[in-house]
Amino acid sequence: MKSTILGLLFIFACAQTFSQNAAGDQEIITLSKDKWQWMSDKNVDALTKLFHEKAVFVHMGGSWGTEQELNIIKSGGIWYKKADIHEVSVKFIDNTAILLNRITLLAVVGGNEVTNPFMVTEVYVKEKGVWKLGSLSFTKLMTPGS
Repeated sequence: MKSTILGLLFIFACAQTFSQNAAGDQEIITLSKDKWQWMSDKNVDALTKLFHEKAVFVHMGGSWGTEQELNIIKSGGIWYKKADIHEVSVKFIDNTAILLNRITLLAVVGGNEVTNPFMVTEVYVKEKGVWKLGSLSFTKLMTPGS
């Protein structure tokens, strides 16, 4: 009887942990999808709330901080028109979430429309109960299906 109760408690604890992890994954995935839409819409107000003030952004052409990224989006220097998300995964380390997206990005850069396959790394940090984007890095893939 004792082993049955302990077994049931163990199963319940595992199920609850899985449920919490799945909910956490979905929260970050939804936040990332919202971010792509806000970037497409050039919604700098929403992005300002999301981006940590000390965030870093790594692109094919360089790296910079939050203020410059927001200015680039606002001015249309880079217009993230559409991100087609093919795969997504999330890993948690304490109050940090690391999301990987394999995407095909349609963007306008310097007035030219370009499409590139990327693996995008997004790092979110939870501060005072709120997720903030701490890093966004683009790695160009050799082929779209990579």
